[in-house]
Amino acid sequence: MTLLNQSTLVFLLLVVLLQQTQAVSASRQPMVSKPGCRDKCGNLTIPYPFGIGIGCYFDKEFEITCNDTNHSPAFISSNPPIYYISMDSIRTKIPFIPVFHNKSSGKNIDGDEPVWWETSIPDGYFSISAAENKLIAVGCDIFAYVKDADNEEIVSACASFCGTTANNSNKFVSSSSCTGNNGCCQSAISRIPNTQIFSVQTMNTRNASWAKNNCSYLTIAHSGYNSNHTTSELLSSKSRKCDYKEQEVALDWVMGNKSCKQAMGSPKYACGKNSECVNVKSPSNGMDGYRCRCSHGYQGNPYLTNGCQDINECGSPNGRHNCPRNTSCVNTPGSFYCEPNNRRPMFVLQLCLGIASAVVLMVLVAGCVLLHRQIRNRKERKTKEKFFKRNGGLLLQKRISISAGSGRTLLHMKLFKKEELEKATDNFNESRILGKGGLGTVYKGMLSDGSIVAIKKSNVVDEDQVGQFVNEISVLSQINHRHIVKVLGCCLETQVPLLVYEYISNGTLSHHLHGSSRPSPSESRTPTVTLSLEHRLRIAREIAGALSYLHSCASTTIFHRDIKSSNILLDENCRAVVSDFGLSRLVPLEKTHLTTQVGGTFGYLDPEYFRSGQLNDKSDVYAFGVVLLELLTSQRAISSDALSAENLAMRFKSMFKQSRLLEMVDPEIAREVEGQEMVSIVAKLAKRCLRSNARNRPSMKEVAAELDDLLVTRSYDMPHADSFQENISPKSGSLYSYSSDSIIEEN
Repeated sequence: MTLLNQSTLVFLLLVVLLQQTQAVSASRQPMVSKPGCRDKCGNLTIPYPFGIGIGCYFDKEFEITCNDTNHSPAFISSNPPIYYISMDSIRTKIPFIPVFHNKSSGKNIDGDEPVWWETSIPDGYFSISAAENKLIAVGCDIFAYVKDADNEEIVSACASFCGTTANNSNKFVSSSSCTGNNGCCQSAISRIPNTQIFSVQTMNTRNASWAKNNCSYLTIAHSGYNSNHTTSELLSSKSRKCDYKEQEVALDWVMGNKSCKQAMGSPKYACGKNSECVNVKSPSNGMDGYRCRCSHGYQGNPYLTNGCQDINECGSPNGRHNCPRNTSCVNTPGSFYCEPNNRRPMFVLQLCLGIASAVVLMVLVAGCVLLHRQIRNRKERKTKEKFFKRNGGLLLQKRISISAGSGRTLLHMKLFKKEELEKATDNFNESRILGKGGLGTVYKGMLSDGSIVAIKKSNVVDEDQVGQFVNEISVLSQINHRHIVKVLGCCLETQVPLLVYEYISNGTLSHHLHGSSRPSPSESRTPTVTLSLEHRLRIAREIAGALSYLHSCASTTIFHRDIKSSNILLDENCRAVVSDFGLSRLVPLEKTHLTTQVGGTFGYLDPEYFRSGQLNDKSDVYAFGVVLLELLTSQRAISSDALSAENLAMRFKSMFKQSRLLEMVDPEIAREVEGQEMVSIVAKLAKRCLRSNARNRPSMKEVAAELDDLLVTRSYDMPHADSFQENISPKSGSLYSYSSDSIIEEN
């Protein structure tokens, strides 16, 4: 036999061996569909319980048709196309919903009626996934939201702006995602209601960018949706009939609406051998059902009778390393075990290894004890340095140097040690909590010199809150006013920044006007007090004087931006102290307003500032007007009644217009007024502060002057500090409330 013939024979043997190996490997591949059924439509794998053709699917809702021309799979029952199938979700397509608006006024052509969106997906087994989808809105200067039609709860919302890019559609194509400022916005969805109401409203911005398009769009899309091309096409549409573009949406699916216990007793139980049943409650709409999964040690399709095949832990290269040396791996159904190669007792070897390990361990422990102190000190030093940088220490130092260079100094600033504040609060014991808010907790502490302080500790650390923390220190340290809270210092060596300020003992104005629904340990010690009309007017004058100082007399104009009754503290003589400067802004002398991201508390937020984003001193005037209404009525700025759509300012304007003002006045002070003139004068002042046009509102300096004249001319001057307490009566059955809203923003 020649060398050539021998080579040919060897090659043929190798080919046969390779084919047999591939056949064996193919036989061991987990099954996807039922035997004899198609498992693919184009490049899409169709796993059972889905199927193509009679007898290849679990139920009618899982039947799929495949167009062999373009390889496009779709549901038989509802005919939406399918682009992806997994063991817990699928993807299909739904259209963008166009909302037409008048290009002159911005109002929706169909009125303010919401858009009802219904899908064509099969019922019972499928639901839109809240976890894998998001709300997408396309348009210029619009606000879009989705809410539950049953309880009116908003489950997702976002705002979309175009700005200067509204005239250039190419800039939309280059956008990487829906950012909110490129003609497209997106938002996560908390849940998918059974019936959804979609709504889009244009916003009256300066540019009025919505006038360049016929309509706006919104939809629900898969989280991986790329908005570049579709956003550009929708925004550049010139026709009156807006386009209906489609995009992918993810659907959760379950096996019917039965639990595992119910399904196991039915003839249509879907789980095969070597599988487990898992109860599933859809997070989107609460739909009950179940899914199947292969048991531990098995893999494959759990919905097929023999779909879950044993995993050969010993057959893979990694599996052989599951057993120690001198042992052999033995595979078993669903598991494996290691069999020793030498069955003789290994007691001596194990004993030697144990003694050697003990000696090594003792040496390591001795070395660790010797180096412990040095390592601990070094670690603590590095940790403090890391926290100092992360908590804004470098930014604070920069502001200190800038202040020193400009002739201004930070007042009463002290950098406290971490150990000093831990000792002052008994390691931040819960019994020392004065109050909690959305951003952190306030503790009562006693320093080594015996002085009582309040210590603000943030809940979490992120870049935005560090900026607010440094801003609060910078603002407060430059103010020296009897009715503005004084900062004593801060600590930047802890995981979260700490702010130390003077302790105001009598809680917040909100607590004394409205009470506290969740008292802290310290709130049960002191009752609330009943404030007379004279006391309330004095408190209003003190707040107005503090704001007038911030706007007109401070070395740098300061806009507080978050005036509310929970940020007004009362001392032991019920004097007002303005607090919480975390959202405040310093204004250069040459400027009258700032353009910022809208911040504040609903109910107190200036509507003009909310619409335009331009912050000025009249924004604080509006918030003060709401506080003045709280002093007159003892009602909350935002009603706790879920059925009431009006806030306190809206109710006041309506009652004032109907000459029914006295119906809102607190009966506790209405009885003290001999005539209606005093209440009428204060109400008119509040009405001026709440004017919609900021230019028509008085300044805080004018408000403070009017309150001073009112108290003098009407002879309502408050008694001196030593007799002030005699005119205050405690409310029976009330609890003392020191809410941390005075220091921390309330959610």
